[in-house]
Amino acid sequence: MKRCFILFGSNQGNREAVFDEAYHRIINRCGQLIGISSFYESEPWGFEDDTWFLNRLIVIETMLRPDELMDRLLGIEAELGRVHHPEAIGYSSRLIDLDILYYGSRVTITEHVTSPHPLLHLRRFALMPLCEVAPKFKHPVLKLTQTELLACCPDTSKVIKRSNNS
Repeated sequence: MKRCFILFGSNQGNREAVFDEAYHRIINRCGQLIGISSFYESEPWGFEDDTWFLNRLIVIETMLRPDELMDRLLGIEAELGRVHHPEAIGYSSRLIDLDILYYGSRVTITEHVTSPHPLLHLRRFALMPLCEVAPKFKHPVLKLTQTELLACCPDTSKVIKRSNNS
């Protein structure tokens, strides 16, 4: 069993309802839930848009290989209405985005999966929920904890943890 950290992101539609549906599908098809973060609101990263993103992190234990896990996550995105445009350049708004941030402490580089996520250490919106659920987990390449990565993250975009009743 591998412990995997999966980040949810959305800035379109009923984000909470889409997250809830994605969560249930992941638990049913990919592995057992080990942890879950609060919701975080964040400015769009890498492009301009008026609508902020909602992010949440889950931690699962899975027996799936990295490519199998990614295939299932992409299938769930498609079922929930995400359309990947291969010709698109850069980042854009999306209904749902499911990213594998870590696949245990394993380094994986394939055509479909790179783990740890190659931009993780540059993204405040990913590091903040990671610090909530696994602050001492070490990045297998950079050899820093999530707390240390957040402390040296160059990203200055706004990320706001939601209160429990919002």
